[in-house]
Amino acid sequence: MRYCINCCIHLLPNDLHRQCFRCRGPDHNNQKCPVCRGENKIPLYTDSKQMKWLAVLEVRTDHCESWNGFFCLRRGKLCSLMFGLIIMTLVMVSYILTGAKHGLLLIPSPFHYGAFASNPSLMDNESLSDMKDYYQPSKMNISYVKDYPSIKLIIDTITSKIEFITRQRPDLEELRKQEPHMFSVIPNKFLPNSKNPCWYEEYRGNTTADPYATNSYALYSKRFRIIFDYLRKVFWNHLYHYKDKHYRLRCLPHFYIIGQPKCGTTDLYDRLRLHPDVRFSAIKEPHWWTRKRFGIIRLRDGFHDRYPVEDYLDLFDLAAHQIQSVLQSDAGKERGKRNNIIIGEASASTMWDNNAWIFFYDNSTEGEPPFLIQDFIHAFQPNAKLIIMLRDPVERLYSDYLYFASANKSAEDFHEKVAESLQLFEGCVLDFSLRACVYNNTLNNAMPVRLQVGLYVVYLLDWLTVFNKDQILVLRLEDHASNMRYTMHMVFQFLELGPLSEKQEALITKSPASNTRRPEDRSLGPMLPTTKAILRDFYRPFNTKLAQVLFDDAFLWKRT
Repeated sequence: MRYCINCCIHLLPNDLHRQCFRCRGPDHNNQKCPVCRGENKIPLYTDSKQMKWLAVLEVRTDHCESWNGFFCLRRGKLCSLMFGLIIMTLVMVSYILTGAKHGLLLIPSPFHYGAFASNPSLMDNESLSDMKDYYQPSKMNISYVKDYPSIKLIIDTITSKIEFITRQRPDLEELRKQEPHMFSVIPNKFLPNSKNPCWYEEYRGNTTADPYATNSYALYSKRFRIIFDYLRKVFWNHLYHYKDKHYRLRCLPHFYIIGQPKCGTTDLYDRLRLHPDVRFSAIKEPHWWTRKRFGIIRLRDGFHDRYPVEDYLDLFDLAAHQIQSVLQSDAGKERGKRNNIIIGEASASTMWDNNAWIFFYDNSTEGEPPFLIQDFIHAFQPNAKLIIMLRDPVERLYSDYLYFASANKSAEDFHEKVAESLQLFEGCVLDFSLRACVYNNTLNNAMPVRLQVGLYVVYLLDWLTVFNKDQILVLRLEDHASNMRYTMHMVFQFLELGPLSEKQEALITKSPASNTRRPEDRSLGPMLPTTKAILRDFYRPFNTKLAQVLFDDAFLWKRT
């Protein structure tokens, strides 16, 4: 059965369909018309059933079709083939890139962990948290390390690479070259009649100008503006006048609560500030030594202008005013009388966070930071007191995850993040020293959970290369929770604070605990038993070394 290709009207076997206007127009010439001459006809073939208008027809060329029609059809097939190949190539490229990023490929990814050298473009255009994209998982597929035996192999590899090597302490001149402005502001001697490190500094500012107009803490945070509004009101009342010059009392903290996060530092801070002889910075956690002096406000926001040391010292003005009142009182002027008020600072990042060093200090050949926070603190305050609150690193990590994770929190998700972090840490220690990995910014920002914060002994040993052991008090959160009165007495004795009345002591020790787990996080329940077993294996050699350094087996955390 044949149909006209122009109007789809049924044709008889020998009918040329001359009535079709497209086949026979007003200028029709029988000699020139290919239809009338029987050339180049392309009939449509169907079965014997009645054809529907919307039916899909199979088009076949007649045996008498020209070579032009043949090549046209071949070009169509070739274009379809090329289009299909392009689509397939794009799909494969997408699969490879996505699979390599998330560790889902069935073959080892070519995008493995690379060098420690920083990427300069990150400093100007990207936040520190974005560096995770530059640090890809290596060696093993995350999909295959979810079970305990496979992850145990990773932990065994990490354990075999652990080596506690004493770091080389930089000399004072090297520190001066790195931070000349800081050394020009902070003197090397303090007032002899004050227990807290303080000194008088000439105030050269205009007496009508705002003394805190350029303070970065006031500019970048709305929370602190109320504090600075009050400081502006009382600032001029506390200037000391001597020989036609104005002086202000400047102070540094006498002691630091340096760590660790999610270990009870907030509770210790809240109780300790109730002591009549203790004052704290206007902000609980200034994070100046670790972040603000490098221009880091939030890790995800990258770098801003660096906070000068003067901005940090401004945070102690409230306490300095009270110390100055004691020094200038009649009792304070008596010979031999000294100020016993001390100032504390409680940034829980001080002990461990040295992530910014790679952007500001020359890199060493081993990938280790040449200067640490404690080097500078000791240079200015060799007699500073340091308090460290620790807890079982396994429980600390889970608490840290619940606090900082924003969505999709679950015990299963925590397990996945632990497995990925362990794999990343293994990839680092295979090529670099333990200290280089612990202080590496790229690795720390790539790990989904902060495994490195629980490696307490690594940080403690580095602090002990600078400070004496009797200048550091190490507490356990578990002991603090079970016998708060005992731990607070240890702190009072360590800081050489005066005795308290029963009422004052009761107020300090019987107050409710601070910064406890949020109700919505409690509903998630504990971590999976497998996850806990994995983390116990990972932290065991570090806890063992910590217990040896402190001569206390309680830091093995065997009973928790």
